[in-house]
Amino acid sequence: MSEAKFSPIGYLATPFRDRFGIPRQPRLAPHAHGQLRLVRPHDRPEAVRGLDAFSHVWLHFIFHRSAGRWNPTVRPPRLGGNQRVGVFASRSPFRPNPLGLSLVELLTIDTRDGVLLTFGGVDLLDGTPILDIKPYVPFVDCEPAARGGFVAGPPPLLAVHFTARARAQLARHERRWPDLTLLLREVLAQDPRPAYADDPLRRYGFRLYDLEIQWRCTAAGAIVEQVLGPPADGQP
Repeated sequence: MSEAKFSPIGYLATPFRDRFGIPRQPRLAPHAHGQLRLVRPHDRPEAVRGLDAFSHVWLHFIFHRSAGRWNPTVRPPRLGGNQRVGVFASRSPFRPNPLGLSLVELLTIDTRDGVLLTFGGVDLLDGTPILDIKPYVPFVDCEPAARGGFVAGPPPLLAVHFTARARAQLARHERRWPDLTLLLREVLAQDPRPAYADDPLRRYGFRLYDLEIQWRCTAAGAIVEQVLGPPADGQP
């Protein structure tokens, strides 16, 4: 049999520059927006005709940072990172074929210059290659009686707090990204730490847009200590 070959229809731009900090499932951070500009020859407006009638779409994508790495068993974070299940019983990126599927909200379609799609609730790394888009059809794609295996429900949420310095820094950068604080709350509430992490003194960092978020986790929840980045509107 011949091997299948695929070409991306575009590359998704998102706030997430590192794998650490990305929500582990789509739609857990509604203010995580992504934009997909279709590339030629897929950038024709007629290719998305009728898509605006759907509120959500499936994105078929490539785990481009995980290509070529796979294992028959993985340790899902929801099982504490110390229990193995088969790779096909998980959504791990380390798969025989690094293909993923993500359900996102379709916010806008702009066809004034090619095709630019904006999505909400994305859980993908900046620059992710998108292979296909399919509309979400509720009466066939939703099964209320389905079993979720070891993912029986949403994860518990952390309370998220900000130091006075972090609040001041966020206020300056929200001139560029008005939903920055809301997005940061949604991301940290999911507790992006490794499942085995339990050191309340350890400080973590991840990139969001062009910012470095520095935070730690205590019994009171996640505490954002600093939001470092380029000067905002001439401010230091």
